[in-house]
Amino acid sequence: MPMKPSARLPALDALRNLKMARSAHAYVRGNTVKFYEWLMKSERTVLPEGPDIWICGDCHLGNLGPIASTKGRVEIAIRDLDQSVIGNPVHDLIRLALSLATAARGSDLPGVTTAHILEEMMSGYEAAMAAPDTAVQEADVTKPVQIVLKEALKRKWQHLATERIEDVTPAIPLGKQFWGLSGAEKSEIRRIFKSEYARRLLTRMHDRDEDAQIRVVDSAYWVKGCSSLGRLRYAVLLQIGKRRFCLVDIKEAVKAAAPRSPRGRMPVNDALRVVMGARRLSPFLGDRMLAARMMNRPVVVRELLPQDLKLEMSQITREQARDAARFLATVVGKAHARQMDSDTREKWSAELGRCRTRTLDAPSWLWTSVTELIASHEMGYLEHCRKYALLLNAS
Repeated sequence: MPMKPSARLPALDALRNLKMARSAHAYVRGNTVKFYEWLMKSERTVLPEGPDIWICGDCHLGNLGPIASTKGRVEIAIRDLDQSVIGNPVHDLIRLALSLATAARGSDLPGVTTAHILEEMMSGYEAAMAAPDTAVQEADVTKPVQIVLKEALKRKWQHLATERIEDVTPAIPLGKQFWGLSGAEKSEIRRIFKSEYARRLLTRMHDRDEDAQIRVVDSAYWVKGCSSLGRLRYAVLLQIGKRRFCLVDIKEAVKAAAPRSPRGRMPVNDALRVVMGARRLSPFLGDRMLAARMMNRPVVVRELLPQDLKLEMSQITREQARDAARFLATVVGKAHARQMDSDTREKWSAELGRCRTRTLDAPSWLWTSVTELIASHEMGYLEHCRKYALLLNAS
């Protein structure tokens, strides 16, 4: 049944609380605001001041994975740019380090593994600064990443349709994941896909007719993610030409929690900011995105491709944790380095290396930031679980 947007909020709040109570890692992934609150309040750790470039702003494990280009190529890249801003690249490093360290703790790995993760991260990131145009060798890809990359390369429309909408038939099944829309929402969706901008975006794929017409087959409110719960979020099933179908994600763009550089010039419109950040940091994804408006709010429109997957590392070994840290930091480093000239990269690498100790081949500011963040988020997670349990007992 159709539901007014305002009536969705209580159910979405309850679902967000449930997801964040499932594990400390899930809490970290869904709590970007708390991450930056700690960074802004911390006085004990002086962080390096990096060059003004586009950063992911929410650089955790789940926001990295295989991404397909309009020409059919696939690479591991940043896959969520909602928080992207022109800011300090050190924030991406700390966010990734916290995510990897939390995943290691969730796999019952010893504390020394966290130290090795930080060392390997810095090694991979600095290697990307030194040689940003060098392709990542297959041998450098850690096993969990190899598995998801090989899966991505084999996937077709049938896999995406079965996974997302349960079947390849042209309909979105309403239920737990998809909710009905109001007449106004359906009208707004049809308006978006009548535009020439949307048609050009969707026919840009290498195997599609540039003159193909676009038709909205079905649409629904999409109950998806954790940090995005409560925003406008829609799944739209489209027909391109006479035979092809595709699934499109429409997602509301809101103000980023990530601190912005006072010198950085970015669009005021948050949807334009997200698209611009994506084009700088993850071109394969950015070329498939469009800024639009829906229900008088800025939204980002992008087609979901079968090859687009997130990395899941719920259980990893010591070796996998270290290898993943190096590889993923290299991916992030290359996204950063593409925006810098050689002199800037050299100066930034030198700045990153300050405050190294004899006992740890990673700067002390990174170790201190991650260990304090783990403690802060562990307390926040336990308090969240306590409040969630009280709510369950009261209901």
